[in-house]
Amino acid sequence: MLFTCYPKCSTCQKAKKWLDQHNIAYTERNIAEENPSYDELKDWYFRSGLPLKKFFNTSGLLYKQMHLKDKLPAMSEEEQLRLLATDGMLVKRPLVVDGDTVLVGFRETEWSDKFL
Repeated sequence: MLFTCYPKCSTCQKAKKWLDQHNIAYTERNIAEENPSYDELKDWYFRSGLPLKKFFNTSGLLYKQMHLKDKLPAMSEEEQLRLLATDGMLVKRPLVVDGDTVLVGFRETEWSDKFL
C-alpha cells in the first residue's frame, strides 16, 4: 500500500495513526518532496472512480492563490491532471493506493470498509 501524505497535515497524521493502530503495512511518501507524476495521477484517477475535482486540495493555499475554483471548470481532464502533477500541494491528501483501491482524503468509516 502506498500512503501519500504531507507530514505536517493533521488529517494525514490522523490517517497514519489509524493505519498504525490497525497494523496495516504501508510505504509512506511525502507529497511535497515527491509529487505524483502525471501518469500516476491519471492511473489513480481512473482506478478511483471519483470525480477529478476530488483530487484537488481545495482548502489549500496554492489552490486559492491560483483561483482554481474559477479555472477548473473550463479546463479539460488532461489539463487538470497535468496541473496536479506540477505541485504536490495541489493534491488532496492523504491519498492511499492499494491494488485497485484508491482513497482520497481520510474518512475513517470508508477506510474501515476497505481495509478491515
